[in-house]
Amino acid sequence: MLGAVALLAVLGIRYPLKMLPLLFFEFVWKSIWVFAFGLPLLLSGGLDPNTTETLTACLMGVALVPLVMPWGYALKHYLRAPGDRWGKQVTVRPPLPSDKPKTYQH
Repeated sequence: MLGAVALLAVLGIRYPLKMLPLLFFEFVWKSIWVFAFGLPLLLSGGLDPNTTETLTACLMGVALVPLVMPWGYALKHYLRAPGDRWGKQVTVRPPLPSDKPKTYQH
């Protein structure tokens, strides 16, 4: 999974705005790890050198992602944009020339 995220992050260099969901994903999972695992271990004194390194890396991600996030774009396109309708989609086709009402002259 982390390999796929790394490959998508490389793709994000070319298309940064299209990869914002990946940045959201990184922020969320690192935040979850910090609050669910890292901080409890830190507060209980149970950190080993490997866990300390992971905690440091995750804290950097949690601190840096909000700084580099284009918040105006993200709010406009992900929170304020109207969503697509759920359920069966109805496609309306434009009228064809043969669909015009016939007019009869007497």
